[in-house]
Amino acid sequence: MSYKIINDNCLNVLSTKTLPFFDLTFLDPPFNQGKEYSCYDDNIDEKEYWKMMNEICKLIFNFTNNGGAIYFMQREKNAEFVMNCLRNAGFSFQNLIIWKKKTSAVPVNGKFGKHYQIIVYATKGERAKTFNRLRIEPPLPPNYKFQRENGIFLTDVWDDIRELTSGYFAGDEAIRTENGERFHKQQAPIALLLRIILCSSRVNDMIFDPFAGTGTTLVVAKQLQRNSIGIEIDSKNTNFIQQRLDNFRDSDIIEKYFKEYSCTENISEIWGEFFETENKIFQRNKTKTSF
Repeated sequence: MSYKIINDNCLNVLSTKTLPFFDLTFLDPPFNQGKEYSCYDDNIDEKEYWKMMNEICKLIFNFTNNGGAIYFMQREKNAEFVMNCLRNAGFSFQNLIIWKKKTSAVPVNGKFGKHYQIIVYATKGERAKTFNRLRIEPPLPPNYKFQRENGIFLTDVWDDIRELTSGYFAGDEAIRTENGERFHKQQAPIALLLRIILCSSRVNDMIFDPFAGTGTTLVVAKQLQRNSIGIEIDSKNTNFIQQRLDNFRDSDIIEKYFKEYSCTENISEIWGEFFETENKIFQRNKTKTSF
């Protein structure tokens, strides 16, 4: 497997026409809501922001293989803008995924509080060349008497992935500086990228992340035997991504999520070379807890 980390503005890199073609893109840009970034102004004119997003989506489309996928994450109020960007670029809409937050509901005066982000899933062409129908094993509701035999198919509402909030619930996965502060307050969780990459790619595919942040996309792609390219404008972030890829932290290892997808019919093909090891661990633990 290969991975590449590029320290630059993604528009500069995408405009050079020297990149390989992508099979899957995870697009999680700054949301233009005034967050503090050392190398980017997150409070620009709204029209300029969406003009930039349109341009980025068009360039990504040009580098996407036929049937390739893109997952564009944004604030819930921007769903219309996101879908317009993807449609203008040439992508075909497939799903509006609701990522319901587990810990951070934001109260708002005069309307309902905010409790989710949207992820728009689209493809180059009417049909995806790869879509793995994952089965998951969420906890049983209180009124269920019997355990499921084969889990349930994944839907477009994801309410089982915890976001990395700035407080206690960020847990060990949140990257912190020596003084305990968050290294990157918009860090994406391993579980989120694991689900996206498992759904829409195969072993040896090329995964692309134009706003790589702390490198979660590349960390998951490497463990799943996918190739990857990440672009990140902040040199401190790119240096950390390299360190993170060279030495996985315990919280970065995907093994602990295997049980959630073990009911998926072709999980051995989707998971890659780590499948055998993780399946043996899962089966061993399953035997220990059987009666």
